[in-house]
Amino acid sequence: MTIAQRLFLCRNCIADPVAGRDDPRVNRLWIEGASLAIESLAVLIIVVATAHGTVRFLMQTRAQVADAYGRYKTQLGKALLLRLELLVAADIIQTVTLERTMQSVLMLAVLVLIRTFLSWSLIVEMEGHWPWTS
Repeated sequence: MTIAQRLFLCRNCIADPVAGRDDPRVNRLWIEGASLAIESLAVLIIVVATAHGTVRFLMQTRAQVADAYGRYKTQLGKALLLRLELLVAADIIQTVTLERTMQSVLMLAVLVLIRTFLSWSLIVEMEGHWPWTS
């Protein structure tokens, strides 16, 4: 479906919401939009957290604050963890609602495993121990 067709479909749905409510193309459009919004939010979080963390790190370095690098690393790690969780949510929404094939479910399982491993690695890097130990 082209962009023009999607805009026309969306415009018709807004003009007559009752008529567009049961149209599977409209539902797919909304689900794809929600997934794209979540992925965009994940990218925005990384950009803002990196910029904020870098400025803060430079200010702390200039003021000779103790452990400025450790704080910087922790802030970026937390932003990456949040981003990974948002991307998993977007993938789940897209796979469960739009692509109900065994191949897409297996691909989702592999992505979730990889992102879970990355999350645990980040937690170990930031905290110095496994998540289930204190």
